[in-house]
Amino acid sequence: MKDIARDLNVSVVTVSKVLRNHSDISPETTERVLQRIRELNYRPNVAARSLVTGRSFILGLVVPDLTHPFFGEIAKAITSVSRPRGYSLVIASAEDDPDLELAEVEALLARQVDAIILASSQTSAQATLFQRLEERRTPIVLMDRALSGVKADFVGVDDEQVGWMATNHLIERGCRRIAHIRGPEISPGIGRFLGYRKALAQHQIEVPLHYVVKTPSADDRGSESGYDAMRELLASQTPPDGVFCFNDELAIGALRAIFEANLRVPEDIAVIGVGNMRQTDLLRVPLTTIDQSSAKMGEQAALSALKIIESKSAIAPTSILVPVRLIERASTAR
Repeated sequence: MKDIARDLNVSVVTVSKVLRNHSDISPETTERVLQRIRELNYRPNVAARSLVTGRSFILGLVVPDLTHPFFGEIAKAITSVSRPRGYSLVIASAEDDPDLELAEVEALLARQVDAIILASSQTSAQATLFQRLEERRTPIVLMDRALSGVKADFVGVDDEQVGWMATNHLIERGCRRIAHIRGPEISPGIGRFLGYRKALAQHQIEVPLHYVVKTPSADDRGSESGYDAMRELLASQTPPDGVFCFNDELAIGALRAIFEANLRVPEDIAVIGVGNMRQTDLLRVPLTTIDQSSAKMGEQAALSALKIIESKSAIAPTSILVPVRLIERASTAR
C-alpha cells in the first residue's frame, strides 16, 4: 500500500479507502489506484486486516439442502450484497439434521466468521447451537425458518399468508375437495398448513382428515415424496379436485402421479406449489406457484447481518417479511 501511495503521490489512507470501496474517493483517483493494484497484482493481507479490525470479513451461511434451488438463489443474493463490501461467503449444508447443523456452525465459529445466516433445522430455542452462539456473541440472522425464543433478526415470508393465498386460489378456480401435501414440522410447514385451514374455514369447506398428507422430505427427495403422497390421495374413494403442495418439488412429484393415473391437470385435479422454481413454467403443464421472493430474502438477510456487524451498539432484533405473489399458470387454469 505504501508503494502504491508513493507511486501515485496519494496517501496510504486513500489507497486503503479505495480497497474498502469507500464513497468519498473520486472516480478518477479510484481508477488510478485500481489500475496500479492490477499492475502490481496486489492482494490485501486479510489476516493482517483482521488483526487490526477484529473482523474476519467472512459471513457464514448454513442451509438444510444445497441442491435446493431456493437456497441457491438466496446464496447468490447474499453474495451480491456482501461482496462489494469486502465480505466473502462460506456455505455449509446441514442436510436437515440438527446435529450436523451444530457441527457446521462450530466449524464456522472456528473460522471466526463475523456473522451466521441460518435456515435452521432446530426445533427449540434452547438447543445447544443457540447456546453456543450466545456464548460466542456471534451475530445470527434466522432466514426462512422462524424459531420462537431465539434473540435474532428474522427474514422470511408470512407462511400463513402463503397457505391461505394458495388454497384460496384453488377455491376461486372451483375446487371444493382440496388436499394439502404438508411440509416438515418447522415454521414454514406449520404456517402454510394453518393458512390452508383458514381459507377452507372462511369458505365453509370441510375436507376429510386423510386429505392432509405429511411427507418425510420436502427438499432433496421432494419430488419422490410428492409422488407417493399424491398416489395415496388418488387411492381414496373420493380423490381431491385440487392439491396445495408445500413447495414446488412436492408439486412436481404430485403432477407425475396424476399423469400416471391418466388424469388431467387442471381439468380433473388442479395443482399449486410454492417457490417459483426455475423451469416450472416449462413443465408438461406449467405449474402455478407462490413466489417467495428468494432473491429479496437473501439480500435482506445479508443487509441485516452487515448492519449488526457494523453497529457500534446492541440492536434490538427485527423481523422482516418479504412480499409474496401468486404466479398463475396452466396447472390451475380451470
